[in-house]
Amino acid sequence: MKNKDKSKNIERRSLVKVIGSAAIAGLAMNASTTNAQVSERTQAFQPSRHNLDSWMGELPGSHRVFIDTSTTQGGIDAMRYAANILNAHKNAYSGRDSDYAMIACYRHGSTPFAFSEANWEKYGEIFAEIMQLNEPDAGAAPRVNPLRVPNPVFTGTTIDDLANRGVQFAICSSATRFFSGMIAARTGSTAEAVFDELTTNAIPNSRFVPAGVMAMTRAQEYGYSLLYSAG
Repeated sequence: MKNKDKSKNIERRSLVKVIGSAAIAGLAMNASTTNAQVSERTQAFQPSRHNLDSWMGELPGSHRVFIDTSTTQGGIDAMRYAANILNAHKNAYSGRDSDYAMIACYRHGSTPFAFSEANWEKYGEIFAEIMQLNEPDAGAAPRVNPLRVPNPVFTGTTIDDLANRGVQFAICSSATRFFSGMIAARTGSTAEAVFDELTTNAIPNSRFVPAGVMAMTRAQEYGYSLLYSAG
């Protein structure tokens, strides 16, 4: 009787081992299949292309960087970051400025930095008030674009310096419409008239994009590394 019970116990233990091994094999197979399916979906993903974004893919260069800004200080620091990248590439890698496809985006609170001298002369006080930007010495609102004035401490970091080195600028149309509305309310003009004025006079190497936040995401679909200049 004892031998019979012992035999049954052995059979049960063998059965458990078989079932356990099958379950582990099944889990491993399922995990492998799932990973393969995820990998296949990832590799198969191709973002949609749109004519409004195609210029990003056409910029020459073996490195791609998109510098995003949305604040006053962020807009200022973005020029320093751009110069730092280009200088480091030149000095440490023996590279050239032309190796970089670089876009700096002005949106939200940094948008007025993308407007021309004529706009700053006319609307500098309004820009400065919204951006909380005053000239350090006089405490008065600037009448020129501060990022087009040479900085004795950070040389080579003006918009024009970097435009000459190939940096491109994306300007948020949505934010420009916001500023247009603010200016129109203060001056008695129409938002559409001000918008036309601002978009006609912009910094070099620039183009208006539907929304800066969208341009940031689309740039990543074109292989750009994202650098956010927070300020």
